[in-house]
Amino acid sequence: MRILIMKNGKGVTATDDIAKARKELKDPSSLVWVDLNDESIDVTRQILTDDFLFHPLSVDDALVETHIPKIDDWEEYLYLSLIDVKPDQPLENLEKSQEMDVFLGRNYIVTYHPEEIRAIDLVWDNFQRNERRLLRGSNYILYQIMDELANDYMAMIDQIDMDVESIEDQVMEKPDNKLLQQIFSIKRSLLNLRRIVAPQREVLNKLSRGDFGVIGQKERMYYRDVYDHLVRVHDITESLRDLVTGVLDTYLSVVNNRLNDIMKTLTIITTIFMPLSFLTGFFGMNFFGPSNQLNHWTGSLAFFIVLAIFVGLPLSMSMWMRKRNWM
Repeated sequence: MRILIMKNGKGVTATDDIAKARKELKDPSSLVWVDLNDESIDVTRQILTDDFLFHPLSVDDALVETHIPKIDDWEEYLYLSLIDVKPDQPLENLEKSQEMDVFLGRNYIVTYHPEEIRAIDLVWDNFQRNERRLLRGSNYILYQIMDELANDYMAMIDQIDMDVESIEDQVMEKPDNKLLQQIFSIKRSLLNLRRIVAPQREVLNKLSRGDFGVIGQKERMYYRDVYDHLVRVHDITESLRDLVTGVLDTYLSVVNNRLNDIMKTLTIITTIFMPLSFLTGFFGMNFFGPSNQLNHWTGSLAFFIVLAIFVGLPLSMSMWMRKRNWM
């Protein structure tokens, strides 16, 4: 647990004393940010229930249940469930995403996340370096966090875009099963990213409309800015899904074309050797030990004539097939 406290707009105190934070909550001019990460479930529940007096249902939502992005209005505060992603790894299933729960009041914000989240750490460090940002209130802290989450989405999209370009280059040269697995992995990642971005965009839409008493008129434009970012992320995600589908179709076409070339080659080989098989079957290759008195058919002259046919027939058939563009 870590806590940032700004009292009367002067100076920022970093502490882990929840009693001090609880005392400052009674002063409307103070701003308190409590970030819960390493505490146990029981300790976190006690802090949320006893120190901040949050409703048990909202506490259960944060500690027990897993949600897609959503927002609940509890009049005195807002409960938000947000999702972050790691840009450097595929999002093949939603379990690889990281849930973050936020309780937003007029002069405080409480963030809870079982795992480390880059956006939280970055915003925390920025506010410690520039204390004047805290003067803008708890809504500005939430805006900064959600803006960094949108940046993580965009970073993942940029990485996926690079992977798609790489696959496009490989699909014409060396299509194999490994490449097909990469295509399906990217497709699942984009689908899961869409499942995250779409509801989180709706959360930002509600925040930007100003339907909640905790959010003032000035804060709406900040949330509207993040909303525009998420709309762009959603549109790019849809475009990449279409692009990946096109790459998959190209892969299947290339594989089918190669299969057709293989079947064509095998058919040509079979066709070339078919007359030879007929000749060897007919004559039985009995040149050196005839079973009947057929000296003219089993003599040296017949042997060399048949040998010439064996050599000349495949060559002539090959030339004929090339002339007809079959090879």
